[in-house]
Amino acid sequence: MNPAQKALWYIEGHLHRSLTLDDIAVVAGVSRFHLVRAFAEATGFSVMRYVRARRLSEAAHALAAGAPDILTLALDADYGSHEAFTRAFRDHFGVTPETVRATTCLTQLKLQEPITMISTALDHIDPPRIETGRALLVAGVGERYNHANDSTAGIPNQWSGFHQQCAHIPRQVGDVAYGVCCNGDDAGNFDYIAGVEVADFSDLPREFTRVRIPAQKYVVFTHADHISTIRRAVNTIWNRWLPQSGMKVADAPNFERYGATFDKNSGNGGLEIWVPVEG
Repeated sequence: MNPAQKALWYIEGHLHRSLTLDDIAVVAGVSRFHLVRAFAEATGFSVMRYVRARRLSEAAHALAAGAPDILTLALDADYGSHEAFTRAFRDHFGVTPETVRATTCLTQLKLQEPITMISTALDHIDPPRIETGRALLVAGVGERYNHANDSTAGIPNQWSGFHQQCAHIPRQVGDVAYGVCCNGDDAGNFDYIAGVEVADFSDLPREFTRVRIPAQKYVVFTHADHISTIRRAVNTIWNRWLPQSGMKVADAPNFERYGATFDKNSGNGGLEIWVPVEG
């Protein structure tokens, strides 16, 4: 079982107990940082968003079946009071628990049923190499995304904006482009910067985003296929290769590296995926 599968198994067996991201990460055998990324890549949800949606959906089923005590449902769903549960329920479904119990109707609710894992991983991924990457300063066009929803579909358009503006980035070093994921949180939110290396940030215009990438050990994967398949490659790396490798992911920026062979117009030519690891 990969980390996402282990997490799903544990969540479904502990919906009516206290659950924390730390607890789930321990069972999955990876760090919080690793789990947030791996779970989102495999399921389309952040970990705790899935927990919340499942608990509220189970409560909705119970209410439609006539559950008499809403406070008991609230406590089972790990809410400390009737009020907190009602507020969360209404925010999630748009109706109150009392309404669902009175109408016994679930057809208008967007319920979250248990996810059955269907692997979207690649059948094969070439062995990576190990690199000790030097420190980098990257400047470019930045946006905030979430690993667990469709907002990342905007990344290609972000790259288009970058290519229109990159000539205005001062002090560029070389002609390699970087797609940097950084500043992630437990909800799966992260910053993505389409950028280039620069010598310093001293006169960088305000419209550009900056990120410092420290010197770091990496596992480096070559992705030779079309850019459109990168999501499957990333899922394979985080949910299959890394757990099997025994390596521990470092809480540091990870990035795509687009060299001279990559054709930004066709999406062909290949790229590299650099994942930071400890050690």
